[in-house]
Amino acid sequence: MASVLELSDVSVVRDGTAILDSVSWAVEPDQRWVVLGPNGAGKTTLLQIASANMHPTSGTATVLENTLGRVDVFELRTRIGFASTALARRIPAAETVLDAVLTAAYSVTGRWNEDYEDIDVRRAQRVLAEWKLDHLADRPFGRLSDGEQKRVQIARSVMTDPEILLLDEPAASLDLGAREELVQLLGGYASAAEAPAIVMVTHHVEEIPTGFTHALLLADGRVTAQGPVDEVITAERLGETFGLELVVGKDDGRFTARAA
Repeated sequence: MASVLELSDVSVVRDGTAILDSVSWAVEPDQRWVVLGPNGAGKTTLLQIASANMHPTSGTATVLENTLGRVDVFELRTRIGFASTALARRIPAAETVLDAVLTAAYSVTGRWNEDYEDIDVRRAQRVLAEWKLDHLADRPFGRLSDGEQKRVQIARSVMTDPEILLLDEPAASLDLGAREELVQLLGGYASAAEAPAIVMVTHHVEEIPTGFTHALLLADGRVTAQGPVDEVITAERLGETFGLELVVGKDDGRFTARAA
């Protein structure tokens, strides 16, 4: 079984500073990874490479068996689902929720003169229902709550049945209720056998959904730990990564962390 993502000794250097430093990491099709680390650790840069939106300064990055630098990235990106706040800013405020999801079929963020087949519309409607958004199909994207907008981003990212799904802080800025609703939906999706490989960046262990299998910790652009989630999300490893003594717990499949 070929890896869907493989980084070998990857570094990204900007203005003489290593944002990523000699990162080696592989994601298999049946794995769901969470990536954690302090601000400035290189998490978003890692996703930029995984989404074929950035090339490494050195090392080799292979996405869906294609090596960056030797492939048409525009074609490759159609096989990748990517949800981020930066993408949400490109969705017109007046765009309906249905069209915000439907336009993923053409990799655009605003409906214009594209022609969509009935199968595309039905697929978008089904995805909206799966993410509890069907009742908002005709609502303008700009009038949604933060939690609803986050779910629309994810629904859009899975619209095309991607081979790998990348989520950049999907629960950021959400209140407790919206966060828990999203984490529950993500947990159900991640636990499904037909779901693609998933990589999710977050700052908080409380946001790790059930069904996630592996974890990668980053600090100062370097990997501090990686492997099965229960072996990595520990007080010792998180403490080393965040530079703070922590107490880490797990209850009913969900993690917690606080200062010791």
